[in-house]
This record gives sequence, structure tokens and C-alpha cells, in this order.
Amino acid sequence: MAGRYFDDFNIGDEIRHDLHRTVTETDNLLITTLTHNPQPLHLDAEYAGTTEFGRIVVNGLFTFSLMVGLSVGDTTLGTLVANLGYDEVVMSKPVFVGDTLRAETVVSAKRESKSRPNAGVVVFTHRMFNQRGEMVCQCKRTALMQRRPA
Repeated sequence: MAGRYFDDFNIGDEIRHDLHRTVTETDNLLITTLTHNPQPLHLDAEYAGTTEFGRIVVNGLFTFSLMVGLSVGDTTLGTLVANLGYDEVVMSKPVFVGDTLRAETVVSAKRESKSRPNAGVVVFTHRMFNQRGEMVCQCKRTALMQRRPA
């Protein structure tokens, strides 16, 4: 599904994204090393085994980025002008290699742009869930969206 225009969203719209993803060790290793994050909780199985988690915890930036990425096809694909911000990011449960994640989005707010007559601002609340239905991440994303062409 292509992204939607500003005019297509209504406050309260709920979108369940069809794409799901099982997290791999490679996913975690790539995001951690690409971002130069030396946190042993993400990279060192021996160290992580001594923590309360008992194993490597997937880097939260992967979880956050995947959550937003899973939403793009149903929300902003080809209709986004710019992401204006991410707020209220919460990592409520750890994610582990082998977890299968899915995302849902609710349209929290929308308003017309004051400076761009052919655009509007939409606030999305994204939530990520693991295979047990536990919420593992949440955020609000504010996006400047194109209006439907006349």
C-alpha cells in the first residue's frame, strides 16, 4: 500500500502493519557496530550472561528504527515531506535475538500547516509488540505530510 496523504488521515485511525520481522543476531550486530556503540550488553554474550537478562539484549535503536520502518508503507511512503520529530520514546521491555516483532500505529493528532498550504502535520503514535503481545517500544512521530493533489 502506498503512503497516505494528509487528507486521508483521521484522528483515532488505527493501522495494524502487515509486515512482521524476526530479529537476528546480524541485525543487532550491524546496528550496534554501524553506530559505534561498544555496549557489551549488545555485543558480548559472556558479559550479557552475567546481567539480569542472562543474554544479549538487542540494541534499542534497532527496535525503534524497525518500528518506524514497518509503519512507512502504510503511512508516509511517497507522501512525506519531512519527519519533524520523535517524542516520548519508551522501551518498555527488552528485545532478544529470535523475537518476532510487529507494529501498530494510531493517528494521535493532525493539523494544517501554517506555512505550507499544500501540507499538513500528522502525529503518529507507533507501538511495537513481540510475539507474546508485549509492547516493547513506543513513540510519537510528527510528520509533515503532502496534501492530496488537486
